[in-house]
Amino acid sequence: MIAVIDTNCLLTSIPPESKHYWLYVAFKEERFDWLISNEIITEYEEMLTKKYSSKTANLVLSILSTAPNVIFKEPYFRWNLIQTDLDDNKFPDLTIAGNANYLVTNDKHFNPLKAIDFPKINIVTLDEFKKIILGI
Repeated sequence: MIAVIDTNCLLTSIPPESKHYWLYVAFKEERFDWLISNEIITEYEEMLTKKYSSKTANLVLSILSTAPNVIFKEPYFRWNLIQTDLDDNKFPDLTIAGNANYLVTNDKHFNPLKAIDFPKINIVTLDEFKKIILGI
């Protein structure tokens, strides 16, 4: 199973005391493949540094760059499916380019993509992804 993880989901899964820490554990247990592009890595680094520290950002990016269940892919076509926040188009673009099973986000402005028939993107919240991954 291949997933693109929105930055907001990554950020909430970092602290061990977070209710979303299960995402890190599932990733570590190789329950899914994490699809990433250079553009997304850059956003991860920026937001991790801003929310936590550069040390945390370096550690997370080091894990992501060496883990066996990370797939690096660059989308070469821009669909421009999200109009409310154009910067977020990198996530659906990568989902399509990498043929990912899921785009995991807690951002509501991704919801209009659920109504698009083509290209079809399976958008799920972090809690929905947990049920899929853990079979709950």
